[in-house]
Amino acid sequence: MMPNAEFPVARPRRLRRTASLRRMVAGTRLHPADLVLPMFVKEDVPGPQPVGSMPGVVQHSRDSLRKAAHEAAEAGVGGVILFGIPAVKDDRGSAGDDPEGIVQLAVADLRSDLGDALVVMTDTCLDEFTDHGHCGILTPEGEVDNDATLERYASVAVAQARAGSQVIAPSGMMDGQVGAIRAALDGAGFAQIPILAYSVKYASAFYGPFRDAAECAPKFGDRSAYQQDPAGPVGEALREIALDLAEGADAVMVKPALAYLDILRQVRDVVDVPVAAYQVSGEYAMVEAAAANGWIDRDRAIMESLVAIRRAGADLILTYWAIEVARRLS
Repeated sequence: MMPNAEFPVARPRRLRRTASLRRMVAGTRLHPADLVLPMFVKEDVPGPQPVGSMPGVVQHSRDSLRKAAHEAAEAGVGGVILFGIPAVKDDRGSAGDDPEGIVQLAVADLRSDLGDALVVMTDTCLDEFTDHGHCGILTPEGEVDNDATLERYASVAVAQARAGSQVIAPSGMMDGQVGAIRAALDGAGFAQIPILAYSVKYASAFYGPFRDAAECAPKFGDRSAYQQDPAGPVGEALREIALDLAEGADAVMVKPALAYLDILRQVRDVVDVPVAAYQVSGEYAMVEAAAANGWIDRDRAIMESLVAIRRAGADLILTYWAIEVARRLS
């Protein structure tokens, strides 16, 4: 709109002059409860084990996990999501649904300790538990068998719910995974447990440090046959979203976050359920590495990236900086 000659020209800088003015008129706000902390828990370790490619992130023991979860709750973080590293892996990911498996034990610990102080979520997949590192059961030819994998996901989800998981988050990108898990949860008496579906998950180069932390890099090939192609067809993400919602998803996720803000915005514009975005390990590691070299202002880069994800439409943000940022926001 052109300025009206009858009135003085507006000067947007007037509302940017001071920190208090900028804070008052901010159009995008973060709250600690918007944040979810991804956490790794490893079986049979005496204490936290640093992850070399993710400075500040560790593979927790059960005891150190409990301590860190307490810190997250005290900071006001909305939730945590658990990834487990078992002592023994096999070709079907048996530790994933073992009642004495590391994730089930860790969930029970946190629910006992924290009650409803924050939401305890569980990643529901097989890559952390299989000896080949893929997200499902393999055919003799070495491809992931979609339907055989669904049976395993259903069993894992029920085991996690029995242990006390408050949100089941299937991440394997198998066709029909939400429907299979919903049916299994309902049949086992867990109709009240919501599903946060990793509905839009790309075969991204930004997952490398996570695979160090979760010890789940594929022993052969990659995951391009089941995760989405970064250059895939326009509209594919929305089709995946629609399928998961039709199968019973209660919330949906876009992963990674920063490289897919356009997709995140598209999803936010068409759904009326909570939308999560995962600020993945590579995003975290790049900021930490650049800051360690003095190339960027670490604190400002962290906050700017999170504000961008929130502005693009995320209701929830999974971020390894959750505790730090929550404390800063308090």
